[in-house]
Amino acid sequence: MASTNDLKNGMVLKLDGGQLWSVVEFQHVKPGKGPAFVRTKLKNVLSGKVVDKTFNAGVKVDTATIDRRDMQFSYMDGDYFVFMDMETYDQLHVSRAAVGDTANFLIEGFTASVAQHEGEVLYVELPAAVELTIQHTDPGVQGDRSTGGTKPATLETGHEIQVPLFITTGEKIKVDTRTSDYLGRVNK
Repeated sequence: MASTNDLKNGMVLKLDGGQLWSVVEFQHVKPGKGPAFVRTKLKNVLSGKVVDKTFNAGVKVDTATIDRRDMQFSYMDGDYFVFMDMETYDQLHVSRAAVGDTANFLIEGFTASVAQHEGEVLYVELPAAVELTIQHTDPGVQGDRSTGGTKPATLETGHEIQVPLFITTGEKIKVDTRTSDYLGRVNK
């Protein structure tokens, strides 16, 4: 338990019947008339939904402990992704639902941040950008600008993104894991 006066960015609160909400921003407000209050912007840890919520100053709120660990992706086991803790070498089976869109950029050996609460995996997070190899893309035809100068390319994970016409099969590129955008070539 913590008081609304103790709120900090990144703190995780347990509200609305056990739902986990992360504090994105907060502001203590002391109006000229009436009691002080705390205006917050909260993000649901599981769904990503962002809401504004106001608390009276000094009210007790239930906090949750989120355990974030860097783990290495080892292999797929049916519908489960197996991650290994690099300190203890324990293996953790994570469902496809918890991995979500991160699976589009996950290859063996990648290190990801795995967030858990009371033994349950909440989400898996990769760095903002990763380096992947183009598994297949058609050759770009000079003068073909009907697609705005991009063409589809399949990454080594099987995920398809748009890349510039000059990119060829087998090249290593940098990809934004949040938006699936091409960021540039990787220098060898």
